[in-house]
Amino acid sequence: MSTLYISRLIKLAEEAAETNQEALDAVSSKLAGSLADGGLVHLYGSGHSVLPCQEAFPRYGSYVGFNPLTDPRLMWHNVLGAGGVRELLWLERTENYAEKFLDHQPLNPGDSIVIFGHSGRNASGIETALYAKKRGLFVAAITSTHNLDKPATHSSGKRLGDIADAIVDTRAPIEDSIVNVDGWSRPVSGSSTVLAMMLMHELIARTAQKLADRGIELPTFASPTIAGVTLADTDLIYGQYRERMIEAQQKHLGHFKDRMKGTA
Repeated sequence: MSTLYISRLIKLAEEAAETNQEALDAVSSKLAGSLADGGLVHLYGSGHSVLPCQEAFPRYGSYVGFNPLTDPRLMWHNVLGAGGVRELLWLERTENYAEKFLDHQPLNPGDSIVIFGHSGRNASGIETALYAKKRGLFVAAITSTHNLDKPATHSSGKRLGDIADAIVDTRAPIEDSIVNVDGWSRPVSGSSTVLAMMLMHELIARTAQKLADRGIELPTFASPTIAGVTLADTDLIYGQYRERMIEAQQKHLGHFKDRMKGTA
């Protein structure tokens, strides 16, 4: 039996795999470099683009060094009302908000950041990229280049892809949904979030291999359903993650103080 959604998604995934070979290799090399030097790989998105951040870390099969920057105001906890979708859609388009969140995050020179955003036109992702570049981070965008033909809406005149050092293209169509239903005026079943997750997992795998090639193995989460693995093993890795985050916060402290004094 043929499928309405899965077959179309697989076709897009194969297209993304073929299109992004060079980008995936270049980005994973940068991520491996940040991790090998004791830095972090930050992950950022808003709205649905928070989900690839959460899928990347922490989860079984991922490893210490990733830092999801999940702002609870930019992810919904309700459909309508407090914590609802309308609020976050407004806020992610509001300029000069992102830095208020990012000032508290340990973004340090030499780190890398992966920013997710289907359209690449929201203030949230654009200003995160600009902020990260000023801090000396390598910036990768996982977005759809189909949206690069659409004009910028940010006051800088830039889109996420214009700022990033590298783009990994999801190949998701502008409308995102990929299934046309007979008798319906609009397509259904979104693709961009699933494709972004797949591409991030490819980066996780390639980065691990590049670290292994350097003789480096990072603490990696494994499911306690595997023989010999326990929940205590997971807690040990959380402890190692905490140590790395404390080191990052210590490196960031001077800059944070300067920001609070208005001198940076």
